[in-house]
Order: sequence, then C-alpha cells, then structure tokens
Amino acid sequence: MQKEKNNIINLGCRLNIYEGEVIKSLITQNRLLDYTIINSCAVTKEAEKKVLYEIRRAKKKFPNKKIVVTGCAAQINPKKYADLVDVDYVIGNNEKLKSKTWSSLNYSKPVQVDNIFNSNKTHHHVIQKFDGKVRAFIEIQQGCDHRCTFCIIPFGRGNNRSVPVGVIIDRINLLVKNGYKEVVLTGVDITDYGKDLPGSPNLFQLVKRILNLVPELKQLRFSSIDCAEINDDFWPLLEEQRIMPHFHLSLQAGNDLILKRMKRRHSKKQAIDFCEKVRKKRQDVVFGADIIAGFPTETDKMFNDSINLINECFLTHLHIFPYSLRESTPASRMPQVPIEVIKNRAKKLRDLGDKNLSKYLKQQIGSNATMLVEQSYSTISFGKSQHFTKIKIDKKLSEGSIVNCKIQSVYNNISQAVVV
Repeated sequence: MQKEKNNIINLGCRLNIYEGEVIKSLITQNRLLDYTIINSCAVTKEAEKKVLYEIRRAKKKFPNKKIVVTGCAAQINPKKYADLVDVDYVIGNNEKLKSKTWSSLNYSKPVQVDNIFNSNKTHHHVIQKFDGKVRAFIEIQQGCDHRCTFCIIPFGRGNNRSVPVGVIIDRINLLVKNGYKEVVLTGVDITDYGKDLPGSPNLFQLVKRILNLVPELKQLRFSSIDCAEINDDFWPLLEEQRIMPHFHLSLQAGNDLILKRMKRRHSKKQAIDFCEKVRKKRQDVVFGADIIAGFPTETDKMFNDSINLINECFLTHLHIFPYSLRESTPASRMPQVPIEVIKNRAKKLRDLGDKNLSKYLKQQIGSNATMLVEQSYSTISFGKSQHFTKIKIDKKLSEGSIVNCKIQSVYNNISQAVVV
C-alpha cells in the first residue's frame, strides 16, 4: 500500500506559508513520510484554539502518523504542546528551518526550542515553487524590534533580522523563471527591513533594486506596511505600475490615546495624511488595514474614532481582530473591555468593511482591470485584480496567467468581468 504524502498545515501569516515550503523541502530531502507538521500561529487566543483543533483533526485523520507542532505557538509555549498526548515533537521557529532538525528527528529529544532572541540571522533556503498557489511569497525579514503592548509575536519570532538584498533578488529571479508573475514581500515587520544589514538599505530601496534587476517580474506586492516608517524613497515607487495599487496598513485603532496605550508609533492624523498623499500620487490605489476591536480601556467614543478613521481613509480591505488577551503582555494588565462588547464592536467594523468594499466595487463597474488567475474550471475562472478584489470570468483561463478584463457587474462582493 502506497504511503500517504507529507501533510503540512500552515496556520496564520504569509510568512508561515513561505516557511511551510521550506519545511516541505527539508522533510522531502530527509524522506520523512509519516509525519503531520502543524506550522502554528499564536497571534490571538482563537489562533491557538485552531492549533489544538488541527492536532485533534490530524490524529483522527492520520492516526498512524506522528504529529510535529512548530511555529509561533510552539515557540512561545512549548510545554503546553509537549504535554499533549497526541503530539510527538515540538520544534521552535529557528529549529524548523534547519536541515539537521529533520535529518535527526527520529533520534532527537521531543522538544527542540531554543531562545529565539539568541538568533541573529535568517536562513537562506531556495524555494522553487509554492504548491497550489499562483503567487509567490518571499521572506525579506524575520522578527520585530518593537513591543506593542498587545502583541506576543516578538516572543515567537525574536528581533528583526533581514535577508540580504542579493539573496532576495536571486530568490525572485528563480521564481520568475519558474513561471510566477506575482511576488509578495513578506515578514513580521517588513518596513523595518535592512537596519541590521551593511549600508542599512531600507524596504523601498530594496523594492527599487528588485524592479531594476528582475525586469521580467510582472507584479509586486507588500504584505503589510507601517505608515510610521515611510520615508522619501517610498513616494517615487508609486509611479511604478508593477507595484500593485493595494496597500495593507498596520493601523490597529483610530483613537490617539488608544494608539499610545498600544505603543504604536503613528497618530490618527498621520494615517489619514498618508492615505491622502498616496491617493494624490496614484488615484487608483486602495487601502486595507488591521483594526483591533475592544482594546483595553476603549470607550464607545474611542471606538467611534476607529469607525471615523475607516470612513475618512475609505478602507475597503479590513482585517478585524477582536482584542485577544495575551498573558505576559502589558495590555493584559490594563482594564479589560467586556467580551460581548468586543464581539459587538468587531461585528460593526466587519459590517462597515463589507459596506465600503461593496461601494468601491460598484464604482468599478465599467472599468478595466488585470486579473491574476487563481482557479480555473471548464467554464469559469476566479482570481484577484490588481486591487486584490475577487473577480469571476465565465471562461476557462490558464492558472497563473494575468488577463486584461472589464468589470460588468458585482454580486456578493465578487466582480463579474469579461476578457478584453
């Protein structure tokens, strides 16, 4: 009987997707066939609940396979997962990217998690493809030097470490040669890129190098940017059409006192001014944002400031996070907002995001778009526009291709288009 293929479950961020491909290559090299690897996330309590769910599901689906838990949840609380009867190995975020971890797995101790803050470099792995994905994700940095009061991720990822420019260029060149037309630059805090490298190249200088040295790359995206770290090198890039006109902002709130208590580095006015300036230089741009609902001490008035920010910046792609108490963070010691209030505020923000997106999509009817084809069937194809909106075309198209189309209608926040 043929053995089942390796099963890697990537949870959470785009960086985990990239690292999942690294793990896949390492376990393939070492012929580890009988393992389920759960590459975990710990950004919220719900994320950790998802880890536990995937452990139970994996054991039920593949009872004879050993279970490895790695990623941020494993790094932050290895004992919690090591104590679970269904878990065989717990591996840290640094260890999961080392070949020797997997080559000696069967003979190693069940917990391999070192102090992530002792790590001062990135791993230079070669990724040739991303199974089942038409866009490629490129890790440009790891970790975060900032300490937002609600965030536990630095304890899972460590401090900022940047990938050298030449390594990034080589990675992108290889992926483009293998047929990828869109690349997403990803990391934990990508706008902090380069401060630890010789010459201190910043993110936007890196992007300029990519565009110049990889002319065959059709589309380039940022996973997320922080408006507090924008510098003069950013603005000329808005004229470059290969940079997609969709920017996801790490905003978190629209009230200045809450932002201060979060230990964020921008104000509400800075966020609004940034969006206005970008739109003046590139009118077709759209913005998304991370917003936390119900941060400790948040009053109704403070919450309304977040609603006003969403409307003033016309944010159409929202990631809404109900505040999740993370032990050992400063925010966990602040006066908490009742759970039901948090849930209600999160719903209001999601509804507002859906409303703004619907309004924006209706405005696009009759306009042209470019679509990266993600899924194709016998008579229908789906993909994302340059603005990262969903598009449906009633025609079989080649997955991974970029097609020009015209938006004809919108249903359920999906644009219906025809090829032009």
